[in-house]
Amino acid sequence: MTRLRSAFALLLALGLGAATPRTVSVAAAADLQFALPELKASFTKVHPDIDVAVTYGSSGNFYAQIVNGAPFDLFLSADQAFPQKLVTAGLADGTSTFLYSRGRLVLWVPKGSPIALERLGLKALLDPAVKKVAIANPRHAPYGRAAEAALAKLGLLDAVKPRLVYGENIAQTAQFVQTGAADIGILALSLAKAPAMAALGRSFELPLDAYPPLEQGGAVLTRTRDREAAWAFRAFLQSPEGVAILKRYGFLVDGQ
Repeated sequence: MTRLRSAFALLLALGLGAATPRTVSVAAAADLQFALPELKASFTKVHPDIDVAVTYGSSGNFYAQIVNGAPFDLFLSADQAFPQKLVTAGLADGTSTFLYSRGRLVLWVPKGSPIALERLGLKALLDPAVKKVAIANPRHAPYGRAAEAALAKLGLLDAVKPRLVYGENIAQTAQFVQTGAADIGILALSLAKAPAMAALGRSFELPLDAYPPLEQGGAVLTRTRDREAAWAFRAFLQSPEGVAILKRYGFLVDGQ
């Protein structure tokens, strides 16, 4: 009887182990924080055996972490240059790199702000009511570099620079404006279009020729623990259903 119980317990343990879902660990640019939960939910309907664990942050920081051995399976970067650099270093699969969006910048203020964003457009940055302007940190956030480049090209950087406050990533930059820590922010269109933020604020899109193209790309990392699962999620992001979800959040690529 004891042997039968032991055998049954072993079979049960094996059965539970077989039911444990596989996991894809994703390092994702912070502007994906609203789109990825919907992408994940749709993906798991098709692949119920694969869980998607997402960590959001600045692409530059993720690049440094991956170089230093961080155990991610898939990297979704706000700057396609970072995945390419990982390929060169042998840390990402060169056949897996792909472009999922070209990012766009907007000025964003809360709905109750006295700043007449719709009337002033870019001149809203010079409004006397603007004491602090939030952008992502250009040292490691691609959206921050693009925002700084746009301010320089539009001839506004010298006037605005003393009032700049820097978010660790584009999501934290948005929080600064939402919470009143800044009066206006230069944010990702994908954040401004998310229902949660669209309901709370007003936005004005910066001209595309004001900053270098924000080509956002991804890659499967060579240290992935489940290559098949990582490739499955990558494929879903490029599927018609995945692209449709990305489009709803302002992520657009030529030809989509």
